[in-house]
Amino acid sequence: MWSGDELDLDAYLARVGWEGGELRADLATLKAVHRAHTGAIAFESLDVLFGRPVGLDVKTVEGKLVHQRRGGYCYEQNTLLAAALERIGFAVSGRGARNRSRGDSLLAVTHAVLVVTVEGEPWLCDAGFGWQGPREPVPLASPGAEVRQGEWVFRVREEADGVLALCAWREGVWRDLYAFAPQPYHPVDYVVLNHYSSSHPRSSFLGRAIVQYPGDAARLALVGRELSRLLPDGRMERREVAAGELLALLGREFGLRLSERDADELLRLYRAED
Repeated sequence: MWSGDELDLDAYLARVGWEGGELRADLATLKAVHRAHTGAIAFESLDVLFGRPVGLDVKTVEGKLVHQRRGGYCYEQNTLLAAALERIGFAVSGRGARNRSRGDSLLAVTHAVLVVTVEGEPWLCDAGFGWQGPREPVPLASPGAEVRQGEWVFRVREEADGVLALCAWREGVWRDLYAFAPQPYHPVDYVVLNHYSSSHPRSSFLGRAIVQYPGDAARLALVGRELSRLLPDGRMERREVAAGELLALLGREFGLRLSERDADELLRLYRAED
């Protein structure tokens, strides 16, 4: 389903800095690949800002995220992760999720996530929710169980009609990140969601730079000119990023080094806001 046979697995493993040894379709490998991916490839939607089409076929995603060493947003990130996991031998299914991290307003289903079955148990895998997302898979078979990933804690809550909500512990309370129904999604479904997110006037990705990273010590988000740093104790640090420091910051904080063409375009748009 995910065209894993078309993926250059060796190049992908080199990109994510794989040091886990032999690959097996087991839980240890799933956790290690997921953590390596989220640690190496930043979340970013700069192509949307540039007005470029965002392709989701495996070779296009591989070319951008692996060979060009760019980042990507949820459809790209999880397409690449799904192809790699399928190539390794995992059973991978897609889901469409509804973002709940922006308050109480009801938003459309626009987020792509994966469900991977290991030894008969389903696990939520998501390399594409940016700075707030999990670094490793989250178990779905035991809703309510708390999962600690370093300094960050997650759990899944079960709701009516089989809906599952991913929650994160923040400042003494559980906060919903997103929710998804059991209906499977296929790659073609993500093409439709991608079209909305990359081109609809109401998409949150249009018109501003968005680059994020789910770090172990801090979660980072650059949205427009503002850099936010979320700490495990719930404190949020914010500051404005000047154009003169932008490219160095992207490399230092997000591991993102742009081509000369992309860097020039980003700086042009960044300075246009002055």
